[in-house]
Amino acid sequence: MPLVIDQKDLDRLPIMIDPDIVSGTPVFRGTRVPVEALISNLEAGLTLDEFLDNFPTVTREQALQVLEFSKTTLLKLRKTA
Repeated sequence: MPLVIDQKDLDRLPIMIDPDIVSGTPVFRGTRVPVEALISNLEAGLTLDEFLDNFPTVTREQALQVLEFSKTTLLKLRKTA
């Protein structure tokens, strides 16, 4: 069974995609910070606080929403397998 993500769940994310902002890369709403930067920084061993210090335009709430969405989505994958 394929994983389906509801549009309403996507709409609640603090993310925007605009071809005029960072060439359409998904960024945190109200910033030019790519969402990928959060994942890359955590992958490199930085803490969430270090990421937020490096990207002060991103709020803790925004970062946590993205991480929670990622966790929830991965848990849904387990249920579809």
